[in-house]
Amino acid sequence: MGDVIRGVRLLADGQRWVLRHRRDWRFGMVPALIALVGYVVALVVLALWAGDLVDWATPFADHWASPWPGLFRGLLTALLFGTGLLLSVISFTAVTLLVGDPFYEALSARVERGEGDCPQAPERPLWREVWTAVRDSARVLLWAAVFGVLLFAAGFVPVAGQTVVPVAGFCVSGFFLALELTTVAFERRAVDLTARTRLLRHRLPLVLGFGVPLAAAFLVPFVAVVLMPGAVAGATLLVRELLPPPPPPAQPDAPTAAASPQEPGTPGAAPS
Repeated sequence: MGDVIRGVRLLADGQRWVLRHRRDWRFGMVPALIALVGYVVALVVLALWAGDLVDWATPFADHWASPWPGLFRGLLTALLFGTGLLLSVISFTAVTLLVGDPFYEALSARVERGEGDCPQAPERPLWREVWTAVRDSARVLLWAAVFGVLLFAAGFVPVAGQTVVPVAGFCVSGFFLALELTTVAFERRAVDLTARTRLLRHRLPLVLGFGVPLAAAFLVPFVAVVLMPGAVAGATLLVRELLPPPPPPAQPDAPTAAASPQEPGTPGAAPS
């Protein structure tokens, strides 16, 4: 529980940081707002067509006695929309980071300089940075889609599907959110996707304490826009918690002045 509480505090510290730097906060909301508009349109389309898609995919239910076809298809429609919502929460961060990459990179660096000992980012061509970001985001979204399908299937399990599965969904969303948000700070340290996934799993309670409240907040559309800059700042602090900077080198003791030879005739001088 100590790590969980620490994760929540890191999230709150990131939000406090952007409140003290209002200009960064305002500019950081622009990429999130652009991404939000696209996701709202996509979710509206899914909500309008999910029922027709479920009807098309379940022709075998046409011959069931009433009211089972309606109940079954209604449940599938709700699960389909919930899965789309889960994937949108996870992928929203990746898309927003891609849209606002230069700004969020600068924001994260300012947080690190404020904390002291900001690591120097490796020199890489722009095309390579873009390719790495797109490739890693695609891998994360693929993993998230796999978990989404598994949770979708588990939703049919009686009792557990209505209790355990939603909690597991929030935990999965929180973990992948933290994985995406820490990308900027991890890449500054030249830590690849596999290594940072391992680091986050090693401190899972800390990561869930940071990511799960954020995943719950991101379900409210405009809240995601407002919290996004602070989430990047908090993720930078999370990386510093996982990979603390090395202690400063010990300062050498001041050299003692060499004793000068005493002049003859002074007290304690050796006889000539």
